[in-house]
Amino acid sequence: MEYLDLIFQETYKILFLLVPVLVSVAMVVWLDRRVWAFVQKRQGPNVVGPFGLLQTLADALKYIFKEIIIPASSNKIIFILAPIITMTLALIAWAVIPFGVDQVLADINVGILYIFAISSLGVYGIIMGGWASNSKYPFLGAIRSAAQMVSYEVSIGIIIINVLLCVGSLNLNDIVLAQKDMWFVIPLFPMFVIFFISALAETNRPPFDLPEAEAELVAGYQTEYSGMMYAMFWLGEYANILLMCALGSILFLGGWLSPVELYPFNLIPGALWLIFKILFLFILFALVKAIVPRYRYDQLMRLGWKIFLPLSLTYVILTASFLFYFNLLPTS
Repeated sequence: MEYLDLIFQETYKILFLLVPVLVSVAMVVWLDRRVWAFVQKRQGPNVVGPFGLLQTLADALKYIFKEIIIPASSNKIIFILAPIITMTLALIAWAVIPFGVDQVLADINVGILYIFAISSLGVYGIIMGGWASNSKYPFLGAIRSAAQMVSYEVSIGIIIINVLLCVGSLNLNDIVLAQKDMWFVIPLFPMFVIFFISALAETNRPPFDLPEAEAELVAGYQTEYSGMMYAMFWLGEYANILLMCALGSILFLGGWLSPVELYPFNLIPGALWLIFKILFLFILFALVKAIVPRYRYDQLMRLGWKIFLPLSLTYVILTASFLFYFNLLPTS
């Protein structure tokens, strides 16, 4: 009986995390469209529900009732597994994101490594979908995505080393608490900028949406997908975008910490502060899509390997030297 109670409690915790994430994905799609419309002086979604708030729900219903077509020449098992793997990995990464001191599903000491492991596996869903489709456009999109994600994960990993040098821990709670006196965005501002741009490339967002460039690859690795299978890729993509916004907030913007410990700001719950910061970064993501033109693929690779990698490595050396010289290295 106690074993069943434990299973029920853990299931409740998982649903308590995943349901808000899925609802948030639906809402940020609406926000994404409104930001693009604002920049381009258009109306955006404004018909389905007040201010178009139910537009995403209408889109979801369309995907549910749309026919799922599986190409006759595709590898059917892998074709079906690809969107499932993509969405599942995007959701389970949220298990270690802390919304408060004790508000986290799994408070593990290697939270950063866990997120890196999950995000590294995420590319497999895209590769599987592109290869199993047995079509040249999805396959080219999958190859592009693999190269892009590998390239920019290297930069993100080295950027995070700067934060870990200042904290001395891989625990996300410890990283947030280390920013009580000063957010890391101030001393590590160049790394924050590179992290933000690398996150755009990591999540295949414009101007780095080359794996699904419609002018070249129709829709990239998603070309042969329809109905709910396409929607699962879409859900995984936006869940990953929100995850990178949450990670950026935790690493550089103080996570759930209030910007000022003064009334009435100190009365706002920490989870709300983290949500505000995630939304702020997401709006920046949306603005970039509306403003910046798409890069060529050679420009994308040059930016990652010839500019970001040397800069992030240099900053690691500078950060370590500064902390060592002034005896500021963490002792535990």
